[in-house]
Amino acid sequence: MNLLNSRIVLFSIIFIFIQFQTFAQAIYEDERYVKETDPLVLEKLDEWQDKKFGLLMHWGTYSQWGIVESWSLCPEDYGWCQRKKGENPLNYFEYKKEYEALKNTFNPTKFNPEKWSEAAKKAGMKYMVFTTKHHDGFSMFDSKYTDYKVTDPSCAFSTNPRSNITKEIFNAFRNEDMWIGAYFSKPDWNHENYWDPYFPPFDRNVNYDPLEYPEKWEKYVQFTHNQIMELMSDYGKVDILWLDGGWVKKRSQKNIDEMYESKFKEVNNNSGFIKHRVVDQDIRMDELVTKARVKQPGLIVVDRAVYGKNQNYLTPENRIPEKTLPYPWESCIISGGGWSYTQNANYMSGRKGIHTLVDVVAKGGNLLLNVAPGPNGEWQQGAYDLLEEYAIWMEINNTAIYNTKPIEPFKEKNICFTQNKEGNVFAIYLAQEGENSMPEEIIINSFNLAKGSKISLLGSKTRIKYRKNDKGFTILIPEKLRNNPPSNYAWAFKISNVIN
Repeated sequence: MNLLNSRIVLFSIIFIFIQFQTFAQAIYEDERYVKETDPLVLEKLDEWQDKKFGLLMHWGTYSQWGIVESWSLCPEDYGWCQRKKGENPLNYFEYKKEYEALKNTFNPTKFNPEKWSEAAKKAGMKYMVFTTKHHDGFSMFDSKYTDYKVTDPSCAFSTNPRSNITKEIFNAFRNEDMWIGAYFSKPDWNHENYWDPYFPPFDRNVNYDPLEYPEKWEKYVQFTHNQIMELMSDYGKVDILWLDGGWVKKRSQKNIDEMYESKFKEVNNNSGFIKHRVVDQDIRMDELVTKARVKQPGLIVVDRAVYGKNQNYLTPENRIPEKTLPYPWESCIISGGGWSYTQNANYMSGRKGIHTLVDVVAKGGNLLLNVAPGPNGEWQQGAYDLLEEYAIWMEINNTAIYNTKPIEPFKEKNICFTQNKEGNVFAIYLAQEGENSMPEEIIINSFNLAKGSKISLLGSKTRIKYRKNDKGFTILIPEKLRNNPPSNYAWAFKISNVIN
């Protein structure tokens, strides 16, 4: 093949891949949702969409090393999960022993979930999701189906009266009238029937073929069901079951998902290294969800990244979609450092945090903000500082956030829009970096105002005047407000009688 033909073939492959990625992304953001039919779940989803703001916490033994949660155990070659801690990071099997031995020294003696729940509630958060078990398999609850857990006698924290960490966290947040979400990893890299010690692990998947070893796989399915049913039965009211590890699912060659994964694997195989295989891992989700909802009627289930009826809302990870989406969704966003504890983590500024919340809500989503506790059981001061910024802003502007829905075009320049159930529109002006005083005029061309429309500024009793324009209207800010705005970073105007 000559050079010209080689280039043509190469560019053709690249073009096809880009087109396929675009196609897959469109499916992910516009079509990959199956609406729930259970009326109790639909009612609960409506309530959840009104809550807008939640807390996610990644916490486990890995916090002692300050590393990415679980992923250094996975034999896939990614820079973000390389083995750099322990005595033998270059020897995989020795490293895994050291990692799993972190259970013995895990001792968060400053654990105080009431302090967390108080800060979260004050910040305006309405629900929380806690990692009861991540991919490494360490259970942060008192499961009778494994010894790899926080309450096992070999764990340093097991003698603490609050050793059942999940129960303590759920109770603390429930006492603040917040919804409870249980994060649970479907893959378990510690369990002998997921990563059988007879075989080396190949990647993130089960390390044997479940079709070749059906009895072994059935034991793993039962183990998973049993642990989840413990959480559904013994930990009080649970509102959300948030399942991670989307590669653990029933496979179908006709499924559009498989087309994407096969194409992705094909393109990335040029180096000869397969990042991960496609393996049929039927965990019998329909059966599991039915059992869970007997214990927790109306339970919202989030089987992340698995197309089907058991993914009641979708979860864009560490990103905000470009537009409104036609189904319930939640952006899970890191507040500082990584998902797990990072020493000396830099947390997002109050301005960025509040703008992130406004951007997500204006597009119809919820924000699930991640905070990672440290090995001693404390949050870093940066997390408290950020939540305090939210608390101050939300005390004044929360009516522009809660119980709202998006209204097109959702944003005009640096102004985001939301709409409450009474039909009032909120125009939320996002201040630029260093913009501490309000402008004299704010021009909005996305809407017109009907006769008798009124505009007010949340947090202020000062009368706000406006002037109609050819395309829209101009909000006129009184001089006494410009240098004394009621809140930092963003200012919310309530507007009645909008013509869209």
